[in-house]
Amino acid sequence: MDLSKYAALFLAESREHLNACNGSLLEWERAPTSLEPVDRLFRAIHTIKGMAATMGYAGVAQLAHAAENLLDAIRHNRVSADPAIFQLLFRVVDTLGGAVEAADGTEQAADADLIVELDAAALASQGTRTRAEANPESDDSQALPTSPPIPESKLRRATDAPRSRPVQVVISRGAAMRGARAALVLRRAEAFGAVSGVQPPLAQLERDEFDGRFFFRLQSERPEQEIEATLMAVGEVQSVQFKEPALGGDAGGPRRQIRVDLRRLDALMKQVGELVVAKNRLAALTAEADDAALIELSGRISRLVSSMQAEVLASRMTPVGEVFERFPRLARDLSRELGKQIRFDMEGEEIELDRSILDEIGDPLLHLIRNAADHGIEPPDQRVAAGKSSEGRILLSAARERNTVALRVTDDGRGIDRARILAKAHREGVAADEVDTLTDDLLVRVLARPGFSTAGTISGVSGRGVGVDVAMTRVRALGGTLEVRTELGRGSTFLIRVPLTLAIVRALLAEAGGERYAVPLAYVAETVEFDRRAVTSVRGRETLVVRDQVIPTVHLQDLVSTRKASRSARQPTVILEVGDRRTALVVDALLGQQDIVVEPFDAPRGLPPFIGGATILADGKPALILDAAALL
Repeated sequence: MDLSKYAALFLAESREHLNACNGSLLEWERAPTSLEPVDRLFRAIHTIKGMAATMGYAGVAQLAHAAENLLDAIRHNRVSADPAIFQLLFRVVDTLGGAVEAADGTEQAADADLIVELDAAALASQGTRTRAEANPESDDSQALPTSPPIPESKLRRATDAPRSRPVQVVISRGAAMRGARAALVLRRAEAFGAVSGVQPPLAQLERDEFDGRFFFRLQSERPEQEIEATLMAVGEVQSVQFKEPALGGDAGGPRRQIRVDLRRLDALMKQVGELVVAKNRLAALTAEADDAALIELSGRISRLVSSMQAEVLASRMTPVGEVFERFPRLARDLSRELGKQIRFDMEGEEIELDRSILDEIGDPLLHLIRNAADHGIEPPDQRVAAGKSSEGRILLSAARERNTVALRVTDDGRGIDRARILAKAHREGVAADEVDTLTDDLLVRVLARPGFSTAGTISGVSGRGVGVDVAMTRVRALGGTLEVRTELGRGSTFLIRVPLTLAIVRALLAEAGGERYAVPLAYVAETVEFDRRAVTSVRGRETLVVRDQVIPTVHLQDLVSTRKASRSARQPTVILEVGDRRTALVVDALLGQQDIVVEPFDAPRGLPPFIGGATILADGKPALILDAAALL
């Protein structure tokens, strides 16, 4: 069996364990006397070593083994943890991460200098332990050594008659990459003779779809003790028995959870999108046909497609904690680099987002956290002088808000000086001279201008005016919004709102200037009539009074059509809501609701900013999707 097919699984598993390493190190650094995070760190690195040895990545295995030696010395009180030890272990985790990402199945050299540092730290209080004892090849539970010698007396007692032996193997419970372990067992067995009758089938073993137990027949005349010792030496093998499997056993039973390549889910999502378009088209044709049987069939197909759509969307949903877990380490490193005391907290890690959005939201959050650490949190002496705790706090949180997810980066730092930002915006021509108040909406627009920065000097962390710009650009590309709330001396909050999924959304269809447009329902608060008797003006802008609330209006026909059509006294109006901001979008007609598939397209030059995408409607004709945030 070819082990290269397990490379992707090794990478995914190792990334999870490396994230766990960072989490355990951060917890241990905060509570140096606690042994629980040390044990978790040891187990994670031990697992990485085992998987690397299984795959033949000797460099990763050797470095992990050297780290194990140090952790073992700490667990047994032979070495005391100090800041230098913590920094060394953080370097080890970073180096392991780079080595794991670079692993391609070829033999790789270990980081010899780092291993020497680890050995020196581990042997500092022992003195007598030799370098050979620290070699990972000596760990027969992971490093796949050669078979141990069999006593000659046992060899003489063993039978030499060639025969087909039944072999049952059990991989240890909790072992990582059991499929790869099974592959190595079969490879070792083939050295003794022909292997046949593998159960469960090889396909299930390769996909890791078994509970750790498998069976095969081995045609060999070698002694059973020698075969058993060789197979056990693979590592993480609980037992090897030479007997027939019990009838009715569940050795080949599939697991309830399996890993699926995201590309398969993406392809499936595209197919479901095509089904949704076809379903809508079928429903439209059925309505024209007036055939009872066809209407019934169309309704059934519609329900089946909707159910399939919901299941596929659910399979793509992933907790935001998978992205959040990388940031505590970032905050710790920023704290050391900037000479500040920063406590980093997280909330709402269980909130789920579509995988495609989750993969893209990491960079905006990264830039906002770096800005909060550099611009927001003050140095300890300044915080104490301002009557604050010397330790600043950054909170990263997630929460569901209707059909969107709100991600917040909040700090309790100095806040943003609106007067200073406005003055700089005037000097650089970013804001008009007549603007005398920097509202939250205008503030985020100013901060997101390319090259605009509040920093007096450029540091290695920020100051080049790209952080908020990158965050805004990426979030808008996801169909989301970026807002800011700040109070001078109290801190700031950057709020990102993104839809749960980008692939298929429920939309309200509207008509303006003879064309149809789709408005995502996630941003539709309600629909009302545009009654001219309820129209007023605030600061020269037309507004509509709805239940004593004054809402600014936008006439879609004015935005999309050059011809001036006559307007009736009453027109359909869609109240758009993004956060606590509202806009009344006045349209010519409302055409109902529909599930739409967001079609990717390259925006042509000059496309208005309020166009967020395109879709194909039930009649097969295209329609543009409106970006609610750009209309506010």
